[in-house]
Amino acid sequence: MPDVVGKRSGKAMGSQMKGSCSGGGRGNGGDGGKKRRRPWRMVGIGGGLLECIHEIAAALAFARMSGDSVYRVDTTARLAQWRIENLASCTYRKSDPFKIGKWNWHLTVEKNRMLFIKLYPEVSNLTRDNPPIASFIIRVICSVGDRKALIHPEITDKQLKNNDDFVWAIEVPLTGKFIIDVEFLDLKIAPPDAGGEPCSIWAESSAQKQSNATALSALGKMLSEGIHTDIVINTSDGSIGAHRAVLAAQSPVFRSMFSHNLKEKELSTVNISDMSIEACQAFLNYIYGNIQQEEFLSHRLGLLQAADKYDIADLKEACHESLLQDIDTENVLERLQNASLYRLPKLKANCMRYLVKFGKIFDIRDDFDSFMQCTDRELVAEIFHEVLASWKGF
Repeated sequence: MPDVVGKRSGKAMGSQMKGSCSGGGRGNGGDGGKKRRRPWRMVGIGGGLLECIHEIAAALAFARMSGDSVYRVDTTARLAQWRIENLASCTYRKSDPFKIGKWNWHLTVEKNRMLFIKLYPEVSNLTRDNPPIASFIIRVICSVGDRKALIHPEITDKQLKNNDDFVWAIEVPLTGKFIIDVEFLDLKIAPPDAGGEPCSIWAESSAQKQSNATALSALGKMLSEGIHTDIVINTSDGSIGAHRAVLAAQSPVFRSMFSHNLKEKELSTVNISDMSIEACQAFLNYIYGNIQQEEFLSHRLGLLQAADKYDIADLKEACHESLLQDIDTENVLERLQNASLYRLPKLKANCMRYLVKFGKIFDIRDDFDSFMQCTDRELVAEIFHEVLASWKGF
């Protein structure tokens, strides 16, 4: 239903305020005109001036209605306010979208025999996949009289996905200007696994972020400056000092080495002869939370090998996802081999699809023939089945 209320011309702020804004001056009786210092109290402020201040504040709250869009919602990080002016009967009005948290939102008002207010997130892929679970307080603040507020009972952990998920029916007649005020107490999203608890998008405070950043910086400094190292890692072309506790916390293999009477514990050394010192430095930088993107990309295959050898699942998955991003004719055979070696099904499937369905076998025929001669039989069989499946679907 179209909005039947049009924009109205603005009124001067002064016409919205009652009385005068003048306050009392300094008195000159009794004390002979001498000034007295009164801490935290302005001389001459009386009830009249305080009333005037209150009326100015009230007028300012509604002054923007005249000049601004009647559909605009003003927001802070967790507060949304929509100013409504003279909503006629049989009227429907929908706000412009406004952003709180990760979502764009809408408010609607419909006035018939009662006033209906709705709050819901905008239709989007984000809302479909991760609908907000909202806790909020919604109020309607009247502009007339003493700015009386109607307050809906607090809403807690309510999933809002459609425009009918939250509807507030108000029977009290409202005339003139009023404000719809929504204070968002929390916004949560459901975890990917069905059994988990919803988590707040605001749970990580700035203090927590700063604490995490400081801790990672300190760990990085411990490694780069060799602060109190207690283990030496010998690579194919050099040595690096590290810390047993940090390595053990990240890898069950390292933890086992340092917990049992193995030579690594007795000699305080770990030999990683199949890694260069640069690749090992990147490996340690990842463990200590200090790796840079360029360093990670340069040593993905070495990091994948180390992640598999020392059972660091998150590093292995990070390498897996990264290797999926830039498959080409120069690297596809090497990645296919590594996918088979380190049990990376998604990478293997993408490499075979690139070779077979996209016809890249013909672009690298000689290299592919050599690859098929020396790779393991199981992988050859898988490639052959992929070729047959593509041929049948052609």
